[in-house]
Amino acid sequence: MKLPRDLSGEDLIRALCRDWGYAHVHQVGSHVILQTAVPSPHRLSVPNHSPLRIGTLNAILRAVAQAKRVTKEDILQSL
Repeated sequence: MKLPRDLSGEDLIRALCRDWGYAHVHQVGSHVILQTAVPSPHRLSVPNHSPLRIGTLNAILRAVAQAKRVTKEDILQSL
């Protein structure tokens, strides 16, 4: 599945919090720190940029997929 080229950090943060159980912990500059405890503790930094770079988006999706034990395509469908 092709990655979206126009996805903003704000949209990604909203989707991760709404659909994947992440919570906004705090913010350092333009980077938002998200955290989840299910199925195991995982912290993630998401830049609040518009649009996100493709490599950055791919790395975030890979990290979330590994932490949640799903595929990147499952996460992309919720965006």
